[in-house]
Amino acid sequence: MDINLPDVHAEMTAAFARYEDALVNNRVEVLDELFWSSPHTVRYGVGENLYGIDEIRAFRLARPSVGLARTIDRTVITTYGRDFATAMTLFQREGSTKTGRQSQTWVRLPEGWRVVAAHVSLMA
Repeated sequence: MDINLPDVHAEMTAAFARYEDALVNNRVEVLDELFWSSPHTVRYGVGENLYGIDEIRAFRLARPSVGLARTIDRTVITTYGRDFATAMTLFQREGSTKTGRQSQTWVRLPEGWRVVAAHVSLMA
């Protein structure tokens, strides 16, 4: 298996950057686009467990649109072959002393790269 093929890694890095921009700017339509539109998609958050795209969309629509700015650190994007990738990053929200962790599993589908599973947690 080919790990981090340069063209695939560049595509995935761009997809991750697009996700990050949508997240901190509350572009819900882009976040929805980048998550696999499936009942099989899972997102575990700091205070919620979301099963399926309908629950994920409902969460996105209900969450506050302020206080989303953050800095990210130690981002690791790894591609496996041409159609599978993981993205891991640490983050810190402005004004918080807690370190956040974000894990994403991405798959290239006919419509493009999509998050099929995600996990967000905080450390004290």
